[in-house]
Amino acid sequence: MSVRPSQLPRLRRQTRQHLHNPESALRSKTGENNSAGLDALATAMDAADLFWVSQDMAALAMHSGGQLAAARWATADRPAPCGLLFWQGGIGHIDARGVQVPVEACAWGPFKGGMLLWLLMSRARLSAEVARIGRFQMVEEQIPPLIPVCGAVLPVTDDPVPFAGLDQELPQPIVAALAAAWLVMQQPLLIDRTRERPDKSTARAIARDGLTVPDVTVVDLRRQYTPQDQEPGDETAGRHYKHRWIVSGHWRNQAYGRGRSLRRQTWVPAHVKGPEGAPMLATEKVNVWRR
Repeated sequence: MSVRPSQLPRLRRQTRQHLHNPESALRSKTGENNSAGLDALATAMDAADLFWVSQDMAALAMHSGGQLAAARWATADRPAPCGLLFWQGGIGHIDARGVQVPVEACAWGPFKGGMLLWLLMSRARLSAEVARIGRFQMVEEQIPPLIPVCGAVLPVTDDPVPFAGLDQELPQPIVAALAAAWLVMQQPLLIDRTRERPDKSTARAIARDGLTVPDVTVVDLRRQYTPQDQEPGDETAGRHYKHRWIVSGHWRNQAYGRGRSLRRQTWVPAHVKGPEGAPMLATEKVNVWRR
């Protein structure tokens, strides 16, 4: 089962109900050491902005995240102070004592001076796996639609924190992909943002709960990317080149803000650099990818 953007508000609402109900299996059968983290997850879910990320965008996040060594987790670096982000098709796995547990969503929010990050999988994915194995029976109403599988607190600092220094329970590729997605989401030349409303029955149920009916921000790669002759912000206009060459996709520590006094990592897609009409240096076959 593939989760559509319009379904995410319903999944969030039903997961909230499990988190807030002390008699639910999620709360009553979870160890006391996870109680504070689940309380914080419930609070974050209450206030979360909702994001749905396409498979293409998720693939870019995994690829570009592999080139990041560190990230910042402050409120200003997030797309929302509290958020729930669903990755279409998933975003990797957690190794839980030899069992590969898929990660399909991330939720975050403030916690004790840091940022609490929870990785989640869907009940639909678990149900499909149980049905495939055929050895167990699952009582679906006792399981939240989005199941917390791993949580940790990330430090909020002015400087980027190396991934190697984070909680070892968190899979570094997934955390790096989340950080990369947040950075790329700040680049309107690379992504398309659209908004979807929940289905009518979900909207009515949320309104009955006395809550504001949320939109879902859908994040996808732009349908067309036009290669540029130089990198954004390139300050080498005075140089004169006699050839053209391919620059691979990479991160650039880009200046921004008032007086361009601030810096943040900006993803520069693969592009052609050099004067138009000049001979290409590369002799290898180059595949140009456009959407």
